[in-house]
Formats: sequence, C-alpha cells, structure tokens
Amino acid sequence: MTRPFAPGYRIPPDLLLKAYASGVFPMAESAVDPEVFWVRPETRGIIPLDTFHVPRSLGKAVRHGRFQIRFDHDFSGVIEGCAESRAGRDSTWINQPIRDAYTELFRRGNCHTVEAWQDDRLVGGLYGVSLGRAFFGESMFSRERDASKICLVHLVERLKARGFELLDTQFTTDHLKTFGAVDVPRARYEAILADALAGTATF
Repeated sequence: MTRPFAPGYRIPPDLLLKAYASGVFPMAESAVDPEVFWVRPETRGIIPLDTFHVPRSLGKAVRHGRFQIRFDHDFSGVIEGCAESRAGRDSTWINQPIRDAYTELFRRGNCHTVEAWQDDRLVGGLYGVSLGRAFFGESMFSRERDASKICLVHLVERLKARGFELLDTQFTTDHLKTFGAVDVPRARYEAILADALAGTATF
C-alpha cells in the first residue's frame, strides 16, 4: 500500500534527499502530469547485496563483454531512455519535475548512472540516488537484450566494492526477484535504512 502526499510542481533537491532519508520517494501519475506525489510503502523492495543472485545465462553474457560499461557518463540519455515508451508500457511516471530534480541531484553528485554502450550508442542503463551507504534504484531501460540486467550486475559489484549496505528497489517485481529481491515491512526497512545512513560510502 502506498500513501500519496501533497502534490507539487517542483521538487527541491534538499527536500528530495530528506525524503529518501525518511523512507519516502516521489512518483507521478504520468509523464504529462505536472504534479508529483510522495510514496511511503507498507512494504519495501530491497536486494540484499550479500545474497545477490546472477542467473547462469546472464553470467555468461556479462563475461562475454558485449557492452562497454560506463558510470555517470550520460545522465540525460539514461533518464530519457527510462522515460521512453516501450512494448507493454505506453506511459511513464517520469515527468518534468522528476527529470529536473534528479538532474540537479546528478550535478550535486547524489544521483548516478550505470550505462551499457555498444558501438558508441547507449543501449541500456539505470539510475539511482546515493545517500550514506544506501543506493536507491529508480529506473532502468534496455534497447538491447540483457543491457539493463548487465548494468544491474555492475551496479551491485560497485556497491559491494565501495562499502554500501543497502540497495533499495522501492518495490519488487518478478524480474527483480530473480536477482534476490525481497519485500521487507516498513519498520524493518526503516531500521536497515537508518543503519545504512549512519555511515558513508562513495559511489
């Protein structure tokens, strides 16, 4: 269950970071809706870093090295890719206030990307917010098979190497569950979040 909060047409970056630190994140009804609402789920999706699972076929794809992986190289390209329509989804929740807010967080160093490139073309990626030792995954996209999945593998490798403790996925999906994503009750999530925020890590 989610709880909508007061809508707004602009998300101040400092407010956005405070929201994440409180277990809250913004969404929009659609790309053309100028308002946002704040969500605090009853259960929260996370991927425990120590039990992250890479399916065998995906592991082979990672080792094959089809894509060049870049970090924080083309944020505007990644958020554009995440917002574009695709098979089975004609609309997106990434509206202009969300684009503007996360672009500013990227400039500040609190928002990051993992990108898959092929022949100098961005073919997949993901973005999210880092705060303390927590990383909050926001969205991902693929234009080539397995591109976003491979980015997720590289994200987890980086988080583990850099001392992160929490990978937040907001919600779980069947897709994320193949990597070990689980639902945790709000109280448990907020305890995990508080522990992650007590330390520091650099993406």
